[in-house]
Amino acid sequence: QLAKCGACGPGYATPLDAMKGPREEIVYLPCIYRNTGIEKPDYLATVDVDPKSPHYCQVIHRLPMPNLKDELHHSGWNACSSCFGDATKKRNRLILPSLISSRIYVVDVGTDLRAPRIHKVVEPVELFWKGNVANPHTSHCLGSGDILISCLGDPSGNGKGGFILLDGETFEVKGNWENGGKVPPLGYDFWYQPRHNVLMSTEWGAPRVLADGFNPADVARGHYGRRINVWDWSTHTYLQAVDLGQGSVPLEIRFLHNPDAAEGFVGCALSGAVHRFYKTEKGDWAAEKVIQVPSKKVQGWLLPDMPGLITDILISLDDRFLYFSNWLHGDIRQYDISNTRQPKLVGQVFLGGSITKGGPVTVVEDKELQCQPEPFVIQGKRVPGGPQMIQLSLDGKRLYVTNSLYSGWDKQFYPDLVKEGSVMLQIDVDTERGGLKVNKNFLVDFGKEPDGPVLAHEIRYPGGDCTSDIWM
Repeated sequence: QLAKCGACGPGYATPLDAMKGPREEIVYLPCIYRNTGIEKPDYLATVDVDPKSPHYCQVIHRLPMPNLKDELHHSGWNACSSCFGDATKKRNRLILPSLISSRIYVVDVGTDLRAPRIHKVVEPVELFWKGNVANPHTSHCLGSGDILISCLGDPSGNGKGGFILLDGETFEVKGNWENGGKVPPLGYDFWYQPRHNVLMSTEWGAPRVLADGFNPADVARGHYGRRINVWDWSTHTYLQAVDLGQGSVPLEIRFLHNPDAAEGFVGCALSGAVHRFYKTEKGDWAAEKVIQVPSKKVQGWLLPDMPGLITDILISLDDRFLYFSNWLHGDIRQYDISNTRQPKLVGQVFLGGSITKGGPVTVVEDKELQCQPEPFVIQGKRVPGGPQMIQLSLDGKRLYVTNSLYSGWDKQFYPDLVKEGSVMLQIDVDTERGGLKVNKNFLVDFGKEPDGPVLAHEIRYPGGDCTSDIWM
């Protein structure tokens, strides 16, 4: 019924309907100048990704923020498929939280899709006073029309896994989402599944500890995360912690898109593992490790063992494939998850990383590769850094990739990336048998930006995508 209503509100009735949505023509990416030595504000770039366009692979618009050193990071929508069926709602505002300044920018993308403008700025003091939280990270729209944003810490830079709620019309801070006195010690990403009355959140680290780089000693001191935190969706109370082990650092968490599914996956950066989480017969939640990327024994690096550092992870809209990036080793992987308990590796491609031939790092023992991969070169450019943020086209056939993690860590692990700027690449996906292949005709080089090289981060399509839309 809804699918034929003609004025349904934003998004799609089901994830499978979304797969039939139109091909992406433009994408939005936050571009970051913090830690690059260039004293310019971060900006939102609009990039043309339509192969038929004369501006293919070009930045066609830049919206600078009014402040310096925000560290734009992830973004979300004012409305998405969770409001499908509500004709009063429109997906016309992009929510852009700043990881370091704790500002939240509300960007009008409805007036002119190709030339966004600032609609409202929520100042950090609003988060500090009304929620006692700071360092906002993930933003998801709710079926109620409000916007829920997870935070990493408190205003002093200590870890705190709290949330802030924004009014979906006025974008005023309403206060905290969570109820009761119990809050996890750390925060990061989250996903919710109303049919199972649950919200799951993850843990990165204490903001003051990770802000300027990574010190391995801080893991043993307990400043980095190890838990999936389970919340009651209707009462907003903290129920349970699923411990994935010391030094795991679970980052992006994704439920299967099917709203009936009571399972999903989380990528653990430091342990190089992917865990499947699921609802047990008792009704609580548990996790099991289903993928392990072995560390490589190396010389000439920060530690003698180099983890893959799984940073971003996503699931195709039909819940058939899982993708993730190994930011340090330099590869992107595709797994067939038809059997969620036994993912099968079906595609892999190397796009740089820390172990390429001729670099400072020598691999002395490798459980996976016979030799160190060649440096990644596209259109004559040797790409610095390693693959990081990923976004899949609705039909699952194109995977877009950027290679900046976070400016403070980019500077430490990939100094050339900060000097030369990041890139956006596109990988062609075999959705029949599995398989990944770099599209050699596609390169957006953020090293050539007018104000100097910049770090581009998360990728969003105007009509929503598989990491921002949640079905009720």
